Amino acid sequence: MGYDVKTALETGKTVLGIELGSTRIKAVLIDENNTPIASGSHDWENRYENGVWTYSLDDIWTGLQDAYTNLAADVKGQYGVVLKKIGAIGFSAMMHGYMVFDEKDELLVPFRTWRNNITEPASEKLTEVFGYHIPQRWSIAHLYQSILNGEEHVGKIHTLLTLAGYIHWKMTGRRVLGVGEASGMFPIDIKTKDFNARMIAQFDELVAEKNYGWKLRNILPEVFVAGQDAGTLTAEGAKLLDVSGNLEAGVPLCPPEGDAGTGMAATNSVAERTGNVSAGTSVFAMIVMEKELQKVYDAIDLVTTPTGNLVAMVHCNNCTSDLNAWVGLFREFAESFGMKVEMNELFGMLYNKALEGDADCGGLLAYNYFSGEHITGFTEGRPMFVRTPESKFNLANFMRVHLFTSLGALKTGLDILFKKEGVQADRVTGHGGLFKTKGVGQSILAAAMNTPVSVMETAGEGGAWGIALLAAYMLYKKDGETLDTYLQERVFGGDTGTCVEPKPEDVAGFDEFIKRYVAGLPIEHAAVANLK
Repeated sequence: MGYDVKTALETGKTVLGIELGSTRIKAVLIDENNTPIASGSHDWENRYENGVWTYSLDDIWTGLQDAYTNLAADVKGQYGVVLKKIGAIGFSAMMHGYMVFDEKDELLVPFRTWRNNITEPASEKLTEVFGYHIPQRWSIAHLYQSILNGEEHVGKIHTLLTLAGYIHWKMTGRRVLGVGEASGMFPIDIKTKDFNARMIAQFDELVAEKNYGWKLRNILPEVFVAGQDAGTLTAEGAKLLDVSGNLEAGVPLCPPEGDAGTGMAATNSVAERTGNVSAGTSVFAMIVMEKELQKVYDAIDLVTTPTGNLVAMVHCNNCTSDLNAWVGLFREFAESFGMKVEMNELFGMLYNKALEGDADCGGLLAYNYFSGEHITGFTEGRPMFVRTPESKFNLANFMRVHLFTSLGALKTGLDILFKKEGVQADRVTGHGGLFKTKGVGQSILAAAMNTPVSVMETAGEGGAWGIALLAAYMLYKKDGETLDTYLQERVFGGDTGTCVEPKPEDVAGFDEFIKRYVAGLPIEHAAVANLK
């Protein structure tokens, strides 16, 4: 094994993926079998400055260089090889946000990340003009809000990019985005796999009276699909990434993608009628659709796979924080009796207890809103637990209701897709903290979605591995080999992980719980209004 890897490293038969997530930058190097052979990371935090969530350019470059340096050190430590040659590279980052540059390539305003909910007027107006849901996080909402605010930088814009696009530009000199990442900037026409030309014309008309020196299409990047060659690493780019100067230029780069696209690749859910759910502090579901939706819904964002297929995305701010807080309380109780408790064991025991509860949680109700939840109409949240004197109040139902409610807001969004729009999914893959206890989070999600749910061992490799797979696909694909075939056969080898089928009684129980959840929302509103 070691010898083969060493040869691969020396001859450049490796692929590098780097993802800039919201709390960690991670670099993963894979071999020809798509197996991770080395990694490096760097922890970072966004800052809140002048009313905007941001990362400085210094944060971005020192973080990226540190993650790469740690990866190169891992390669040297494990295999005794100085990393010089790489077969292909891919960059990805958290989607959306706003980075604008002038004609001298200088940043005009600090990077505005996806976390900023400061574009509501723009989001509403553009949704109305386009007849297409434009979330506040999207780059176009940030641009139009800057126009509505009368910000003086707008007239000087020469280039509009996302974080992934910015890194790729500095590495290759090319302003390019993968279609999945581009779909978080501006709506995509799924027939042309490019920005929607009708809506671009509508936008230019909307701002025509401002007489800016630019038209929207000219400041947006080019859009590429997975498998296309998106440029090569320049000498300047190589020095910027590897401060030691060992990395050789000339490496091909795949189109940069967003964290949604890399999550789809890492969970083998880019084919139609597949989907994935990421459940941790927040939760989102992505379902690859066969056709457009009939209506515009606030609760549903439309993005695309890295190949340009339409994806419906339901994103919720709250998932496991309240559940984790209750488990912490039980640990405190146990420790008061002098018991030493291992957290994984405690989670396992309490999660499994939930499976013994009544299908509908015995009439209990909880809300896990640490923060606001746009799907149900909250700008702030108050975690709460409520029951009637008749409710069946026991530990099993108590744990079950907190697991159910962690997916409550998500289910209200998914019900629009599955019940109103008739969208179908044959297989959904779960990843993230909710699924760590074997079989439990999985069966609850299967009940919420009434769909089989798989969990894979590799899902923990995350987005850096996902973008490495997209770079490997560009390098190794055969003529006419689609991304879904490549992933299915060459990466996952037909492995769909462990699958749990929904139980009819659990599905009925979750539906019963959701009726109670929706009926009880005024209680949550009262808590927000009265608990300051």
